[in-house]
Amino acid sequence: MDRLHSMRVFTRVIDNGSFAGAARELNLSPAVVTRLVADLEEHLGARLINRTTRRLSLTDIGEVYLERVRSILAEVDDAEALASTAATEPRGHLRVLSTPAFAAHQLAKHLPRFHALYPKVTIELSAPGPVETVDESFDVSLLTVTGRPLDGDFVARRLATSEVIVCAAPEYLDRCGRPRHPRELSGLDAMMPNSMREVPFESGPAGESWTLVPSRPVLATTHIDTMYAAALHGLGIAGLPSFVVEDALREHALERVLPEWRLFSAGLYAALPTRKHVPARTRVFVDFLVETFGGEDRDPWLVSAGCETVGSQPSGAQ
Repeated sequence: MDRLHSMRVFTRVIDNGSFAGAARELNLSPAVVTRLVADLEEHLGARLINRTTRRLSLTDIGEVYLERVRSILAEVDDAEALASTAATEPRGHLRVLSTPAFAAHQLAKHLPRFHALYPKVTIELSAPGPVETVDESFDVSLLTVTGRPLDGDFVARRLATSEVIVCAAPEYLDRCGRPRHPRELSGLDAMMPNSMREVPFESGPAGESWTLVPSRPVLATTHIDTMYAAALHGLGIAGLPSFVVEDALREHALERVLPEWRLFSAGLYAALPTRKHVPARTRVFVDFLVETFGGEDRDPWLVSAGCETVGSQPSGAQ
């Protein structure tokens, strides 16, 4: 027996003053309505309604039960309305997982616009390190995928492609020179991740490849923002993601080096653990990110900075 359904039928019988009136309102047969109320009384082990040929009246226990049932049904209706609103109106708390660099250089500057559009949505942002697959404890995981197909039991939408480019402060290049070929980098101060021992370059226009094996770098670190800050202050030349250096390139605080040569690129995605019962707050956040960054297999940050790589699609792009 569907107890909630039987409770609703019981209240309709009382409100209409008859089984037939309740049946018409609920689009059920009188026999079904009569049976549902009888089943409810049998389940409770108590008579709820006194039936006569002229009228219906509640028993003493029926009056008490009706009051409680109305309260229960009101709570159920409120809960269903709340759940329905959450699915259609963007509101509530959203948990987002991101890499530290993307959170600091991109999300932070675009979140004010998102908040203005959806003021009832609050965001908890976690950025502990690299994010290469979905974490099911978060509503949205912002993935950075390099050199492999996107794969996993999740739903993902592309945000953009970000290229890692070689750049340095103009003052450093004025002092040390502007290389025209990767081989000329060997005589300059390089900043690299700790684990990288060689740097592969590919020239779009000429189709030429070159692998640089630098001497001991002036700075070795896996912390992107430290490398970025050191480049801004003129320590040397660094390979940095376009989404990190976009503003510095536009403001001429950094200058792209070897603009016709590629290093590698990464696909950026917004991924969800499932496509079922996705709240409105999650849907509008992902849509906002796709609209903001373009949702295409190209680098919007190099386009914005006016220094998009000339030539073919970069190797390693997703």
